[in-house]
Amino acid sequence: MPKTVIVSNRLPIKIKEEHQKLTYQPSEGGLATGLGSIYKEGDNLWVGWPGLAVNKNDQKQEITKKLASENMKPVFLSTSEIEDFYEGFSNETLWPNFHYFNQYVIYDDELWKAYQKVNRKFAKEIENVIEEGDTLWIHDYQLLLVPQMVRESKPRISIGFFLHIPFPSYESFRLLPWRRELLHGMLGSDFLGFHTYDDMRHFLSSVNRLAGLGNANGQVNVDNRKVMVDALPMGIDFDKYAASAASPDTLAREVRYRTSIGDHKLMLSIDRLDYSKGIPQRLKAFESFLTDHPEFREKVSFLMIVVPSRDTVPKYKQLKEEIDLLVGRINGNFGRLNWTPIHYFYRSFPLPALSAFYRMAHVALVTPMRDGMNLVCKEYIASKLDKKGVLILSEMAGASKELSDAIIINPNDLDQMVAAIHEALTMPEKEQVERMEIMQESIKRYSIHQWVRLFMERLKYIKSEQVGLQTRLLDQELTNTLVEKCKSAKSRLIFLDYDGTLVGFNTNPGDSKPDKELRGILKALTSDPKNKVVIISGRGRQTLEDWMVDFPVDIIAEHGVWNRKHNGEWKTLVKLTDSWKADILKLLEGYVNRTPGSFVEKKDYSLVWHYRKVETGLGEARTRELTSHLKYLTSDKDLQVLEGDMVVEIKNSQVNKGKAAEVWVDRNPTELVMAIGDDWTDEDTFRSVPKDAVTIKVGGTSSVAKYSVGSYLDVRRILKELTKK
Repeated sequence: MPKTVIVSNRLPIKIKEEHQKLTYQPSEGGLATGLGSIYKEGDNLWVGWPGLAVNKNDQKQEITKKLASENMKPVFLSTSEIEDFYEGFSNETLWPNFHYFNQYVIYDDELWKAYQKVNRKFAKEIENVIEEGDTLWIHDYQLLLVPQMVRESKPRISIGFFLHIPFPSYESFRLLPWRRELLHGMLGSDFLGFHTYDDMRHFLSSVNRLAGLGNANGQVNVDNRKVMVDALPMGIDFDKYAASAASPDTLAREVRYRTSIGDHKLMLSIDRLDYSKGIPQRLKAFESFLTDHPEFREKVSFLMIVVPSRDTVPKYKQLKEEIDLLVGRINGNFGRLNWTPIHYFYRSFPLPALSAFYRMAHVALVTPMRDGMNLVCKEYIASKLDKKGVLILSEMAGASKELSDAIIINPNDLDQMVAAIHEALTMPEKEQVERMEIMQESIKRYSIHQWVRLFMERLKYIKSEQVGLQTRLLDQELTNTLVEKCKSAKSRLIFLDYDGTLVGFNTNPGDSKPDKELRGILKALTSDPKNKVVIISGRGRQTLEDWMVDFPVDIIAEHGVWNRKHNGEWKTLVKLTDSWKADILKLLEGYVNRTPGSFVEKKDYSLVWHYRKVETGLGEARTRELTSHLKYLTSDKDLQVLEGDMVVEIKNSQVNKGKAAEVWVDRNPTELVMAIGDDWTDEDTFRSVPKDAVTIKVGGTSSVAKYSVGSYLDVRRILKELTKK
């Protein structure tokens, strides 16, 4: 029975050692809640670190046995691994870079080696439990290398990955010396999920410019395997927080807290101690608010909860000291005997206490400098049973893309934050209710459970697409069967791509004209009256006409722009314009000037930038830049940017090989159709021919074609067999 294996750095359980005895407490985190319905079923499993360093074998055995009964499998880490992998590379290198705090990034090759080592340790534990047909779902930035590591040993496993923090822009991500390794690690997945479209866009940009892989409609072709990338904002368990807000324990706590704080309006913020959360900026905004609006003194209090985190690390210790000083200064300057401006708690609280705070708060301040999603704002909304309350939300939090009825602010704009606090505290109740109802409906509809379902559906979809694109490799036995099938047909229409299909690729494109062997094959093919041969290529019409002058073949040139029957005149399938060429040519010539060895080929209705002679590495880097530039320039034009083998072509999007092939099939009724091609432009041909056609992909196993071969030499061998008497 296929199972689902979930993998994260931490297991959804807290294990502590007290008085030489281990205690186990389930985690209340959003991820644990959402995935609880998955990992607890059947043979499903959650793999992760149990949260503490365990050195004694008897303790390891006890933990392993205990967790096995809960459908969990521990990955044990040593103290040094925790320090170098988790505290080190994950949180001192990746975390600040991904959150745009590059001034805090530590570039240390020893930490990188520790990260690789622990990711390999996770991969090994996964390989011990994963089986053919299983589904693997890996989570977050601590395990970016694991997807590819597992892919290497289990190539057909279905692998999903979700990043719970922002993915940075190319300009930030490129600073990491190990950027390509990290990207390739992530691309071992079949489906990659991000919180926002911006994160998805940044990832695809880095994949394009650093890994040299383009994308179409959020799909990347990785070693002939389709990888899907999408934005899926994570939700919360709305019913859980609504129920907690209505529980007797919560209501009793609210009465106690209200009595202690007094009858003031209450603002609330809840954060983990981290420089990305914008806590000092928030305090300074509150201080400015009390200065600018003295009428609110003794009428509003700020309840600020900061959950301890890594406060022994120097920069976090410094942040804690800054927060302590700000709180002390504000309370000292503005406080009265009967009023404390800021109620500051440096500790965590259980859910009933948080629910009581959510109920009490007139305003929630969620103003991170950068955040992947931030679920506190959603928990606040779900807890507002009376629908009264205002959310002030940073536009740098992923949640801002969904919760547009909050007061959205830039956390770097102190004046805007002050104005937002004033607006929130003076907002009419009717408007509060209207905004809250819209936001509640949104997070109720897109809950954590919906997020889980949607992720698994997308992963299942792309995996089925991959299976649908798997071709059958033509071994000798299958080739013989196929050739006999073709020979038995009374009439045959044969579409043959040229470069990469009939000939190999040459450094000089002009050296690709038919050699003696190919000329013999074409002569034999075209001398059989049962065959109608069509050369269908991206090459220019004059080149193909010159090379095919001795053979009675039809020609479709420039990816379907031009076509002609044997000895006929050249025609276009639709009326085209070349008015766009002048502007694009200027751009291409600029790239030629900066890229020694490249050149532009001018066709009637297309332009081609060649970089086969360019220094390895430079050509690929320049191509990423050029294609990105071209796609931007042509986004509002009827043009298509095609990436081929060492070429980038720009042409009218109204025509392609598939549309031209359809015309030939309609005009030439035949018993059997054969189509052979090597790159993704030939996929249009494969899709357009009849379903019972013989379609062969050269040099790849992922295609809509039915069969695949290794190279043009295999194509020649098949065509020779077909012409034998």
